[in-house]
Formats: sequence, structure tokens, C-alpha cells
Amino acid sequence: MSASPTRVFELLEHQLDHYPKPDALAYKQDGVWNKISTQAFSDHAAHLALGLKQLGVQKGDKIANITDRNRPEWNFIDMAVLSLGAVHVPIYSNLTAEDYIYILNDANIKLVFVSNQELYEKIQSIAGEVSCLEGIFTYDHYEDIKCWKEIETLGKKEDISTLQPIKDSISENDLCMLIYTSGTTGVPKGVCLTHKNIMHNALRGSKRMQSDPNEKALSFLPLCHTFERIIGCMYLYVGASIYYAENLQTVADNLKELKPQMFATVPRMLEKVYDKISAKGNELKGLKYWLFKWSLAVGFVYEPDGPQSLWYKFQYNLLNKLVFPKWKDAFGGHVRAVVCGGASLQPRLARLFWAAGIPILEGYGLTETSPVITVNYPKKGCYKIGSVGTVIEDGEVKIATDGEILYKGPNVMAGYHNKPELTSEVFDEEGWLKTGDIGHFEGEFLFITDRKKEMFKTSGGKYVAPQVIENKMKESRFIEQIMVIGEHRKFPAALIVPNFVYMKSYCEHKEIPYTSNEEMIHHPVIKQKFNEHVQKYNQHFAQYMQLKKFIVLDHEWTAESGELSPKLSLKRKVILHRYESEINAMYEELTDQEKVSV
Repeated sequence: MSASPTRVFELLEHQLDHYPKPDALAYKQDGVWNKISTQAFSDHAAHLALGLKQLGVQKGDKIANITDRNRPEWNFIDMAVLSLGAVHVPIYSNLTAEDYIYILNDANIKLVFVSNQELYEKIQSIAGEVSCLEGIFTYDHYEDIKCWKEIETLGKKEDISTLQPIKDSISENDLCMLIYTSGTTGVPKGVCLTHKNIMHNALRGSKRMQSDPNEKALSFLPLCHTFERIIGCMYLYVGASIYYAENLQTVADNLKELKPQMFATVPRMLEKVYDKISAKGNELKGLKYWLFKWSLAVGFVYEPDGPQSLWYKFQYNLLNKLVFPKWKDAFGGHVRAVVCGGASLQPRLARLFWAAGIPILEGYGLTETSPVITVNYPKKGCYKIGSVGTVIEDGEVKIATDGEILYKGPNVMAGYHNKPELTSEVFDEEGWLKTGDIGHFEGEFLFITDRKKEMFKTSGGKYVAPQVIENKMKESRFIEQIMVIGEHRKFPAALIVPNFVYMKSYCEHKEIPYTSNEEMIHHPVIKQKFNEHVQKYNQHFAQYMQLKKFIVLDHEWTAESGELSPKLSLKRKVILHRYESEINAMYEELTDQEKVSV
């Protein structure tokens, strides 16, 4: 095929025609990287599609796909389903039984693919409550359980050419994916995305990615999220090889051994990388410790392509020989760009990584926009630290009078599945998608300041933007996670999760006992340190936005424990409910002096 692909399954055909390679996909098993060629990828997808057809899968049928980690089988299923004009419904692996029942019924799922026996048993246990479900298949082979390879074997009985008429009948305007939002608030909504929606982002985004067929990319963010999904489409289009990390715990090791040029991540992952580097740096002694601290001071104010004094250039050039290369080596040493999205990244951390030769390219978008609206890209004048980049080609952004970001473009969803009222509510009278985010432009670059729904008003009538405060507070080495609260209260307060990695090294250095997190956070010296750090960063805000109270917690928030969404965003309603009694007590326990100051 010579023309640009217009339907998602044509991305694979495009790579086969232009960049056939021995490692289109790769995964690690038993210590060995197993490579899957473009031709093998294509054959698996075609045979699986023909097998699904024999099972009665038709255009418009919904097929669910649940995996606990990124694997090539996900891609085989994806391309097979879309080649039939059916709809792929990727789902997170850590949902509750109630969520699975709701999604499978709401989407009218016909078949489910799962990656392991545990997920099989979870779906099998609720199958009786999903009347539309006709079968469950696993990635791996288990005795007495149906496996995807059985469907592929069934499809091998047919000639692959018989698939072409079906592909020809599929329009770019046909629905191809139904992606359920992670449910940070209320019941998950099924976002309907067409081939045109996905392909607009894939083709426009690949121009900004500036990758080539000789590059390798490491993939570890969940494929069921539109961010990693669209990045994968871009890799396919440009011919870059996709290597799947073994799991989230092995990402650091996989980076070092693969030495990839690209990967996508969320700010939380980069924060953890920085925390580990910082903890190791604080264990150094003498000259090495002094050099480490100097590198942080220089890195935190680094401005790519910006004006620099002779003194700054001297410092940077020296540190770029002595310190920064070690940082880049932690990412494999060959990283050309890291695409970051899903939440806001502290600008000082972005500067630090840029200084170490690791360009962090932030982007912005929603599941409803397939997902990219704006993105920075690695070309001089085309990125700005702190921003989420410029608007993607063919898209339009305008800022409403209340600061909300509104968007129009070919990548905007077809609507919410089975929810016409919610669909109409998310668009204004002129057809602009209401993103729910607050932002502003500086030149062509968009800056996100907060979520509209997360902004709150104190009982004194003052509006508070929590993310602005949270990002500033997280500059403290003591603070790992934080959620600012205060809606309808007299003042803003916060729940704080300490940086336990740093705290352990700090306590050891100060000879403070650390037998448990709970004991540590109640030590007088530690309590005083948290108070000093909160007061330090409070000075950056007006009086009404300053934190008057805070609670330091003895455990981290995670997706597994329910405080974070699968993409590692704060589940604010869950956190508020979980700590309701502590929050109420905090607001009631004001001293006379504090009452006067409020």
C-alpha cells in the first residue's frame, strides 16, 4: 500500500510494506528476549482474525482484552479484532468484580481474552452475571482452559486472502475501540473511538516523535490506556521496534540492557527515578557528595537552548563530564526522548533530566481525544519546559472565559457508549469539547494549571487550585505525594505521604531511630522538619492559599491500595472518604492562635 493508512490495522500493513523487521515486537522470558518479526506479527493477526470469524465474530461485535502486563498477544488480538470491523475493548487488570460486571454488560462483550489463570478465574466467577459473554480465552496455555492459539489454529484452515473483502468494507468512521475511563469519579464511561480518531493522532504524532526504523522503544505503561496505545501506533507507523518490559519492577534493568532511544512514561515514574538517584547521592561522602549537590543546583535551573552566563556554562560543562552522564547511563545511555503525560511534572525535575541529556517531552490530552491535544517535540523552538507543548496539527484549542480548555479536532471521540446525556453535556453549544482542565497559552505553548472539578472554594469564598500547591510542595525532598483539601472549609490543608526512601537515609544520617514508618513520622525532629518545609513552600502563595494544617501519613498511596488510578493519578474522592475522620479531627483541633490567624 502506498497511500497513508486510514484504518488502524493498516499500520501493520504499512510496516510490512516499508519497514519489515525481525523485531517488530519483543518480550523477555526466562532471561531471553524473544523477537517477533513484522511478518510473524501479521500472520498471527490474520489467522486469529479468521479464527474469530469462524467463531461468529462480526463487524460491530465487542471483544474485551485484559492483561496484567504488556505482551505481544495483546497486539495480535488488537489487529485481529480490528481487521474484522469488530470493536476492541481493552480493560485494566486490577478492577473489582463489580467493575468488570458493569463494563462487560455495558459494552455487550462477546468474548474476553485474559493473560493468565488468575484473571481467567476472576472473569469466570462473574460470567453468570454477564449474559452476553460467549467465551473466555487465555494468552498462556492451561489445562482445560481455552487458549487464543486454538482460535489461531482454527483460522489457519482458511486462506488469508479471504480476509481482504472484510477489511475493504471497514470505514475510517467505524468504531474501533471502546475504552473505559479509569473511574476516578463515579461509574466508568465507555469512550467511543473511531479508526479516524486513532489514526489522526498516530500520523500527526509520529511526525513530532521524529523516530526511525533503527530505533528501539521500551513499553511498560498499560496498553489499555490511550496514551501507551497511541504511542504504540506511532512506533508501528515509523517502524520502531517495541520491546515490552518484564514488569514495572524491572523497568530500570530493562532500560540498561536494551539501551532504547524512546519510551513513554508518567510523572510518577520519573519522580521515583529521581528519588532513587537522590537517595544514593545523599549516601555519598566528601567531594562526591559535594559534586552531587552542585549538580542538582545547576540542573534544577537548566534551560535547554536558553541564554546562559559564562559562569553557568563553565559549571554545566564540568558537571556534564563528571556527573550527568551517570544519570543518562541509568536510562541505558541512548535515550533520545521521553514522552511524558497523564499528569503534571514538576518543571525543576524536567530541567534536571534535560540537563542530564534526557529530554522530557510533556504532552496533554484525554481519552476522549484519542488522546493527544498538545505535545512538545525534540526540535529547537518546539519545546518549552513547564508547558505541555503546542496544539497538534488539525486541532484547535481555545480558552473559555473561566479558564477551561476547549478543543475541536478529528481525534475527538464519537461519544460515550450508551450515555447520550453525558455526551451532550461534555460539548458546548458550538461543538467544543469541554476538557475540564484549566490552562493558558504563553505564545503557542499551552500550560495546564489545574482540573476544573478539583478547584475548590473555601468557606471564605476564595478559590484554591490544589495542583499548583501540590507541585510546589513536592519540590521538598521530604514529600513524595500530597493532596490539598479544603472545600467549604476555612482554609486549605493537606494529606502528605513522605518520601520514605529519602527519609530512611536522612534518619540514618541524623542518627534518628527508624524501626517503622509510624515511629519515624512522630519523631519530634521529623515533625519539625515537615513543618519547616511546608512553611518554606507556603511563601510562594497568597495567604488564602497557604496550608494551615497537614497530616503526615505512614504509608504510600498506590493503585493496588486504591488511592491512585491505574495511570497513577490521585483518586481524590476515594482519599477524602478514606481519611474522613482524620480530616475532620484536623480541622477541629485548632489552637486559639491558629483560630485567630485563619
